[in-house]
Amino acid sequence: MDISEFWTVIEAARSAAAPDGSFADALVDELASRTEGDILRYQERFDEVHDAVYRWDVWAAAYLIGGGCSDDSFMDFRAGLIAMGRDWYERVAACPDSLAEHPAVIAAAGAHDDHVLFYEDVNYAASGAFRRVTGGGRDFYDAWDEYAASRDGSRQDSVDMGEDFDFDDPDEVRRRLPRLAALHQLGAPCFPAGGASSSA
Repeated sequence: MDISEFWTVIEAARSAAAPDGSFADALVDELASRTEGDILRYQERFDEVHDAVYRWDVWAAAYLIGGGCSDDSFMDFRAGLIAMGRDWYERVAACPDSLAEHPAVIAAAGAHDDHVLFYEDVNYAASGAFRRVTGGGRDFYDAWDEYAASRDGSRQDSVDMGEDFDFDDPDEVRRRLPRLAALHQLGAPCFPAGGASSSA
């Protein structure tokens, strides 16, 4: 599965999800219509795009939107970026501050909703689909370990997160994410103590 097919899967699930339904459920349905091998290849691409936005500037955006963002919450936020589809994902990867233009982010800021874009279930869509396809007869994580071992060398061991900075420094955050800071009316002080380890 190349990256274009990966995004085709995401878009198919987005199209299939009812307005009041779950994208994660639609994604499981879409993946479950494919083979075990396809599901594992999907997971490989998912990990690649998930890892690609493991950066301090994206984390700072999550911290602003969520009113804090723990390690686990940042996993969910990056899954939420993927769930938005390729166009928005690539916009955010290029400039995290562009999230200030996303309608859901704007609406959530006005409603003081700090859960938008944090989408835990999307992280586990492949395992849910694999369980459905195999009838639970084969463990996804065992299958994934075997697959990943056969693909050693295809993934980087380390991720360049870019320049670290203090999320609790309002001036620094306003400089790096001016539109998101304005949307969330960032002032000094704004955040609870704890930097990137604070819970969302």
